[in-house]
Amino acid sequence: MTGAAPGPDGALRCPWGLATEDYTAYHDTEWGRPVHGDDALYERLCLEAFQSGLSWLTILRRREGFRTAFAGFAIDRVARFTDEDAARLLADPGIIRNRAKIAATLANARVIGEWDKGELDRLIWSYAPEAGSRRAPRSLADVPAVTPESTALAKDLKKRGIRFVGPTTAYALMQACGLVDDHLADCVARGGRT
Repeated sequence: MTGAAPGPDGALRCPWGLATEDYTAYHDTEWGRPVHGDDALYERLCLEAFQSGLSWLTILRRREGFRTAFAGFAIDRVARFTDEDAARLLADPGIIRNRAKIAATLANARVIGEWDKGELDRLIWSYAPEAGSRRAPRSLADVPAVTPESTALAKDLKKRGIRFVGPTTAYALMQACGLVDDHLADCVARGGRT
């Protein structure tokens, strides 16, 4: 089934949002809702990078571990992490212990830490498609993995020194942070209705 499906409460949802209780809560209350603020967007950017090649559920279930390990994703704090912190992270079972992803997370904090306050927020949101420019997807087959906007965002972030972000990761970020609303047309959460 690729269209909206009824959940235990009878409300129609995106089918992926019914796979587990964790997904249902995330689907209904977070995914596709606008996220602003440099630290909040840095967190999502990092988590999307850690998710690369893995299930989002793996990341979702370890999110609190990530937040603890990475000082709540406060850019100014993570930018000051040392080699000792990197070693600590590589030994932390509460996160994904991938050397390249950890290194990118620390390097990205150092890069973004040099930007003006609000610059990450402005940059990411400048790639949001114009409201109403896309039709609501009727099925999962209508949801793209990459768009011209996500390709341009990834290219811009890379040009500015951000690591571990490509067009697919950028689009997942755009979906999760509400730059696009990819809840299916019949989904109860479309447009933040739940």
